[in-house]
Amino acid sequence: MSQTYVQNTKVPVTVLKAGPCVVTQIKREEKEGYWAVQIGFGIKRAKNTTKPMQGHLKKVSSEGFFPRFLREVRVMGEPESKVGDVVSVGDILKPGDLVSVTAVSKGKGFAGVVKRWKFAGGPKTHGQSNRERSPGSIGQGTTPGRVWKGKRMAGRMGSDTTTIKNLRVTWVDTEKNEIALSGSVPGPKGAFITIKRLKEGKLEELVEKVPEVQTKGKTGESENQAEAPK
Repeated sequence: MSQTYVQNTKVPVTVLKAGPCVVTQIKREEKEGYWAVQIGFGIKRAKNTTKPMQGHLKKVSSEGFFPRFLREVRVMGEPESKVGDVVSVGDILKPGDLVSVTAVSKGKGFAGVVKRWKFAGGPKTHGQSNRERSPGSIGQGTTPGRVWKGKRMAGRMGSDTTTIKNLRVTWVDTEKNEIALSGSVPGPKGAFITIKRLKEGKLEELVEKVPEVQTKGKTGESENQAEAPK
């Protein structure tokens, strides 16, 4: 993460590498039942690419390298792009746009119910010796005589597909194909994420205006003073 300034207000941002992406396939409605564009991102060597995938990506390979990630984007009608065209981040996003980010969150290993689900644990007094971080009862005996599916218990924490909505694009670097989004995004450094444009917006909407209040000075004249929101 980093920071930037919007109208003299410091805003936390996350800088992401968003391209360039290459069009690898066009799915047609008469064959697949819908229109879609498959795009590739990143690079990997031919020795790390299976033979069927090399045949699929042979039109977009470059000096023995192939796209590392493939994602499909549905479109309403026949796209203007063709296989081999390069899509840059400046063609899709601009400062002020609202986007959603989907990625796999950080894995935190096996965790108990206190850390994983914020359980309070057992009593800390009255003679208890080993129940401080215990989950307690997990169900009834005779009825239903089993543990309900979905019961919150200890287990692996994190590594979940997470989507964060309404992040705002603060700046776009078309030369480096980098963008900065307000706030944080799920996943560790180097993780693969999917950015989806929601709607257009203005960058000024990211910063709230400080309300002005009318106060009287010592001389009885009204003065405008800015009061920070609580």
